[in-house]
Amino acid sequence: MDEVMAIWAEWLKPSAGLPTVQWSLLLALAAATGHLLQRYSGLPKVVGYSIVGTLAGLAGFSGAAWPLQGVALFLLELGVAVVLFESGGRIALRWFRHNPMVLLQSLLESVLTAVAVYYVLRWLDVRASVAEGVALIAMAASPAVLSRVVMDTRAAGPVTERALVLSTLSTFYALTLVAARAGTLHREETNLLATLYPVAVVLGVSFVVGALLALALRTALRFMSPASENTSILLITMIAAGTALAAHFGGSAPLAALIGGLLLKQLHPRPWAWTRQLGTAASLLTMLMFVLVSVVASKADWNPGVVGLVAAVVFTRAACKIAGVSLANWGSGTTWRQAFWTGCAMSPMSSISLLLVSQFVSSSMSLGPRIASIALPAILMMEILGAIIATFAIYRAGESAKPWEPLPATLAPGDARG
Repeated sequence: MDEVMAIWAEWLKPSAGLPTVQWSLLLALAAATGHLLQRYSGLPKVVGYSIVGTLAGLAGFSGAAWPLQGVALFLLELGVAVVLFESGGRIALRWFRHNPMVLLQSLLESVLTAVAVYYVLRWLDVRASVAEGVALIAMAASPAVLSRVVMDTRAAGPVTERALVLSTLSTFYALTLVAARAGTLHREETNLLATLYPVAVVLGVSFVVGALLALALRTALRFMSPASENTSILLITMIAAGTALAAHFGGSAPLAALIGGLLLKQLHPRPWAWTRQLGTAASLLTMLMFVLVSVVASKADWNPGVVGLVAAVVFTRAACKIAGVSLANWGSGTTWRQAFWTGCAMSPMSSISLLLVSQFVSSSMSLGPRIASIALPAILMMEILGAIIATFAIYRAGESAKPWEPLPATLAPGDARG
């Protein structure tokens, strides 16, 4: 692909630059593939996006350099921030007061996942710092993938809502701990104060930025309609501003967006209408995020040793997610069967995990690449396989309003709407 691009670049000199043309064509192909895959197989569109990105990465697509930096890193952070803002806006804190077992489920599955992945990797002779980094990344489920699966399956019910909330909370823990740990990754041993201080800084700065974002939007809602296009534009531009500023002051941009959505939900508890108004712009940003993740993750080096480590991480993580949710299920308001499918629905890994890996790589040029060598293949596998597992879990839980009935291949395009 590099040779083809070099020949192409000699006679094609677009005003916006060759990478713009490459990404435009790649996203167009991803959009068509996602649509056709959902139409004829019933799988969510995100699987098609990821497959196109993976094939492009394996073919040598050079539009995304690793480690991420500049515009690519900002777009990834912005896409994650928008998703987490919406995810935080689904959570009403009073729910935890009435059903504290949900918090216990969240803490148990996250801690169990991190501890089990760490000790499995140590048993496989992985260095302690590397095992710790991969374990923290494994904590995070993917609200981005899960929300797209829910949208494509038109799902609603206790399993769907519980999986979205638990995925958001696990992401909260992972973002906080990784942002704090990345700054001390070069230290093999740290005392309790040295460990807690970075966590407090990340949480404090992110909370301030998130609170300012929530207050600004709450003020705007006093005289602007939630259904207005201008309100949606204000929302995404404010999130973009917070994304650009949060990390600069020592916080986490996605974490600040999540906190902002959570606080705004408490200040403005009425149902939000602006998510429908974001429309094509948000969809394009989300698609770009998934394609970017798969392009970058597919460039990881695969060898027999890495395959064994990745398989160990994936299976350990899946078992702990299911076990953690199930063990704390008593009194949480769901059946044991629903708890099992909730754990399965939390299997995807995607953009948030890639962002966490990028933080480790930027913080340590020696340990970061070793963490990425295990984490990137796991992310690539669970972005595709995780979306399929989550779709299957939602259908088995009986919460999809759309039957899994793909159109027959012989059906003409004009015979049905897709």
